Amino acid sequence: MVLRRAVRPVLAALALAALAVPGAAAATPAPTPTADPPAAAAEAPPGGALNGTRLMDGVALYPRAVRLAHSGAANGTIVASVVTFDGDVGHGAIFTSTDDGRTFERTGTVSDPGATKGLCCSTLYELPRQVGDLAAGTLLWSASVGQQEDESTRRMTLPVWASADQGRTWEHVSTAATAPGGKGLWEPELAVTPDGRLALYVSDENQQPAHSQTLVQTTSPDGRTWGPLENVVAAQNPDLRPGMPVVRTLPDGTYLMSYEVCGPVEDCRHYTRRSPDGTSWGDPAVLGHPVTTADGVHFRHTPNISWYDDGTPDGRLLAVGQMLYGADGNVLPGSGATLLANDAAPESPWAAAPAPVGILDPWNDYCPNYSPTLLALPERGEVLELSTGYEAEGGACTTYFAVADLPD
Repeated sequence: MVLRRAVRPVLAALALAALAVPGAAAATPAPTPTADPPAAAAEAPPGGALNGTRLMDGVALYPRAVRLAHSGAANGTIVASVVTFDGDVGHGAIFTSTDDGRTFERTGTVSDPGATKGLCCSTLYELPRQVGDLAAGTLLWSASVGQQEDESTRRMTLPVWASADQGRTWEHVSTAATAPGGKGLWEPELAVTPDGRLALYVSDENQQPAHSQTLVQTTSPDGRTWGPLENVVAAQNPDLRPGMPVVRTLPDGTYLMSYEVCGPVEDCRHYTRRSPDGTSWGDPAVLGHPVTTADGVHFRHTPNISWYDDGTPDGRLLAVGQMLYGADGNVLPGSGATLLANDAAPESPWAAAPAPVGILDPWNDYCPNYSPTLLALPERGEVLELSTGYEAEGGACTTYFAVADLPD
């Protein structure tokens, strides 16, 4: 089979092609209000949004969102990020919502110098405590940089940028890792361990041929100096590709990692595993626990999870992914418009519910419903989703957002 991650090296080229289509507006680094942006088209194209509001004009990929909880007077503000392009240069576009996800305003830009050679798969994280000289409430942004270089010479990097003003301005603080070879480092994710270290998790293609791709981690005592990359998930089958890590801290202090496993048989199924401290994840050869309902409904491709406090001791988990499959391996009618919910026991069955944003018939492609993100607003009984789809006019891959009721 053709590995789905083969789309990444051409991701920027595809995005730029969309920008070149008449009617697809190029993004600029300047702040752009989106308080009253155009809504999704009534007639959605294949892979387009059935509902929701466009976050911005033009290309907007890999959405992420956090609700500030360690930022004093700014607590409750939602900060979102996407990867966009100004000409042939990638940027991290930062947006802010002060009305619980009803509207967003462009408030900042992350411009890494290495992004002239490719930018993909950014992440956004609010520090829950001080790390080194980075105060609690500092926003951190990282991404995969440099994928457009020739593999014979490229060394992809994972820069870390910090903002002390809720995403308005940014400074480069470190490079968490540089690829040891010409293969990829994809989809960084951040967390803080109980002993105060900053941890970064990422998909690593540089252990081939022993492993087509592994999930690895590195830690830093101060956000500026980093240790070596260590395996978290490294399947015995060399053709399997664990990837797209997402890490959430649970109320009991343990850590939950969500990821996909691509390759033969698995076909990018959604898995989880736990850690007591954010760095000890068990035997890397063990694939983990599949995320599924009692009757076998599950996500494949680009899964994501979210935890929220529902008033119970353990809270609740939400999951979303690009495509929804049944136990028989066929795509289900609710694909692109479904989330899964679980009472914080991810190894037990999950339950399906409608997703806030519906994407029409997503398929294994870099755009439709690719790595959507969920953010619960429990005091309102709602959940915000940001997901990607093709524009009806112009064809650019862009981000849509919507708020809906939390599942029962």
